[in-house]
Amino acid sequence: MYAPTLGPELEALRDRARVVAAEGVAEFGVHHDSWVNGFSKPFARRLADEGWIGLGWPVEHGGGGRPPIERVVVADELISAGAPIAAMWVADRQMGPSIIAFGTPDQQAEFLPGMLSGDATWCIGMSEPDAGSDLANLATTATRRGDVYVVNGQKIWTSSAAIADYCYLICRTSSDGPKHRGISELIVPMSTPGIEVRRIRDLTTNRHFCEVFFTDVEVPVANLVGVEGDAFAQTMRQLEHERGGIDRLVSNVPLYRQALERADLDDPIVRQEVAAIETGYRVGRQLVHREAMRQAPAGFSAATKCFCTEHEQRVARFAAHVLGAAATIWDPDDPADPGRGISYWPAYTIMGGTSNVMRNILGERVLGLPREPR
Repeated sequence: MYAPTLGPELEALRDRARVVAAEGVAEFGVHHDSWVNGFSKPFARRLADEGWIGLGWPVEHGGGGRPPIERVVVADELISAGAPIAAMWVADRQMGPSIIAFGTPDQQAEFLPGMLSGDATWCIGMSEPDAGSDLANLATTATRRGDVYVVNGQKIWTSSAAIADYCYLICRTSSDGPKHRGISELIVPMSTPGIEVRRIRDLTTNRHFCEVFFTDVEVPVANLVGVEGDAFAQTMRQLEHERGGIDRLVSNVPLYRQALERADLDDPIVRQEVAAIETGYRVGRQLVHREAMRQAPAGFSAATKCFCTEHEQRVARFAAHVLGAAATIWDPDDPADPGRGISYWPAYTIMGGTSNVMRNILGERVLGLPREPR
């Protein structure tokens, strides 16, 4: 598989990341879509020891202060190897940067150290049964009563909620005005009374997705991140981290490598498909690197996500073609079984926002196209 030329310093970092990733796989096994399925607190602490959690965060907040491209290089190798990074991934990718950008000094002092050490696992309370990609339509409420918010509602597709220490909750504190107004963000300890978590068993038999029910959950007002009722822009900013990342391109590289081992590369049609996939990886990395170096226009992460996740579907389709009937007979207890990876096929263009929604964002916010009259 092609690896881009990065320059001596980044090449050395990539080599080190490959060694650590291989050690993680040797100890904990290979995991398809390892950023949601490969959960290991010990490996998260190993990454913290390497200084790879918060690698690009500001030094004054305990981070490494390194260029964002370095985080992409490290994550590329970890995910491509299938190393178990789920315990730290959401905190490193989104929650830490959000608290750094919008949190109070007290919040930063309380929550960032646990992220940086690999000890604290976070989940994101965004999607709801009637508000998936349309986050402005969410209905989970947080009503202020003195020094607490009382939260009621339901979230769904919340990865790692059953094993998370904290939930970064997107909720509604007011229903006045346009629907994107009145949105707030709260830090909710998952041990708080009134929270019920139900695991969702998906097609691959994984259970990282969860439903989360909030019934009169009391959250301190001090856990409000940013301005009450004015957090929609904050949420959109953190989605830029989520949608334009390397995890949207390389999460099924382990599956691709398994397929390559079994592919008939003497077949010109197979070789043509391999060439197209390799080209897709090159284009996708260019898009992700552009996002990391802030060379892309605002909102362009929607296009990056579209391209990268549709590429992942092409990889899964290729693996299914190569394996044939063998892809339908798989061991649900083996996280490295290719049939499990192929079964993720439909999910890539749904998680983090559907491709249709991404195209609407690209057309309206990046290209400035008019909205269709209703």
